[in-house]
Amino acid sequence: MSAQEVAAYLGFGGAHDSSNGARIDTFGDGTLHDTPSLGGVFGHAGASVFLNKYVGVGGEISWALFQADYAGIQYRPTFYTFDAILRPPKVGTKRFIPEFRAGIGGVRLHFFPNDDLSCAQVSGCPSSDHFQEHFAAAARWYLTSHFYLRPAVDVHHVNNLSEFGSNWVPQYSVGIGYSLGRGE
Repeated sequence: MSAQEVAAYLGFGGAHDSSNGARIDTFGDGTLHDTPSLGGVFGHAGASVFLNKYVGVGGEISWALFQADYAGIQYRPTFYTFDAILRPPKVGTKRFIPEFRAGIGGVRLHFFPNDDLSCAQVSGCPSSDHFQEHFAAAARWYLTSHFYLRPAVDVHHVNNLSEFGSNWVPQYSVGIGYSLGRGE
């Protein structure tokens, strides 16, 4: 079976999770550092292959564009997923196509400690990997027959995300994409 459509997109957005409220003596000097909430600007990239007009598979990755402070140590989160994609039949138009995604993946929190002592005080340092389930709703607004604008709302359920306050991480993004083989 050959692919009906192949597409890729690149964009920006944000993700958020609350702080777990912990205070850590990161450097062993008696100074307690607060754990932060997760946030900031994220880059977002993905690709999809549709096997027919309504069902496809895809992958996404999103990463914090800048390192942030975690109790005195710099860190950067990355989310990645592999999804099944469904476009509801009889919904949408030639220029507007909604899609729903569900899949699995992971989250990597990579820390950049100055020394081994500070890393030893932060759980998961130098890197912490977590399994996740992923759900998303997105839409493609075609600007031309191939280029499209893609707003999306993603929800990541990250197992045991103890570095932050919740296992649920909402993410919002907008991107621009290009597709080949789209039936018109």
